[in-house]
Amino acid sequence: MADEQGKTPDSTAVRVALWRAMHVQVDPPPHVLDDEIGLRLAAPDDDWRRRPDMDPHTTSGFRAAIVARARFIEDLVAEQADRGVTQYVALGAGLDTFTQRRPEIASRLQLFEVDQPGPQEWKRHRLVELGYGIPDWLHLVPVDFEASESWLEGLTAAGFDSDRPAVIVSTGVTMYLTEDATAATLRQIAGLAAGSTLAMTFLLPAELLDDADRPGLKASKDGAQAAGTPFVSFYTPQDMLALARASGFKDARHVPGASLAERYFAGRTDGLRPSSGEDLLLATT
Repeated sequence: MADEQGKTPDSTAVRVALWRAMHVQVDPPPHVLDDEIGLRLAAPDDDWRRRPDMDPHTTSGFRAAIVARARFIEDLVAEQADRGVTQYVALGAGLDTFTQRRPEIASRLQLFEVDQPGPQEWKRHRLVELGYGIPDWLHLVPVDFEASESWLEGLTAAGFDSDRPAVIVSTGVTMYLTEDATAATLRQIAGLAAGSTLAMTFLLPAELLDDADRPGLKASKDGAQAAGTPFVSFYTPQDMLALARASGFKDARHVPGASLAERYFAGRTDGLRPSSGEDLLLATT
């Protein structure tokens, strides 16, 4: 869609939504994630599948990695909901469509999507325009990170209860932040109610990637730099675990991207596998 005074989602959020749709449209079943709603929200030009970053072969590893992490998050949220957790926070939500695709789970939660004010306003408009609406349990929380507004204060103003456990998710964000900024976020989350769970993705240094995936990381890094949103932080699993523990988490675990490949892609006959390079921190208060 045409940019409307900078209020549209950034190119990364759109790319993620399109890759999720590409998985449904070009990869054979079973699909790890069934999501074409993000495509409807983004409403790209008719030739979007001919974009170089949508090439079904050269970007298959990225596509698989995106749907793998999304499926992992959805499984985690469903598991926490079954355990009685009633709050779900998505930091940097972008074009996430969990609410629209999985209302049977989402409606059991108070769901808070945190994002920049412009893209958040745009998403609100698109959800209404497409007939999805904004249910009472979905809270779109605009926070101007560039102006150093507090996401936690924004959450509280939107009805978040810091005395009750929550599941908090941050995917595809830490590479754009300094280590100090990520540490500050970790400290805030570690101070939430006991029984809260955090899932946060992080990029690995190039030397920890499979040889075949290093050119892809370089291309992504160069593209982010050209777009004015450079990657500034990479973490070894040991460094991320140390950062989480120093920030106050009682329990912190490393979830390798390779484990998601085994969980969601084992037995496929089409060769679809996630690229290496992005792992997860799973931590509890």
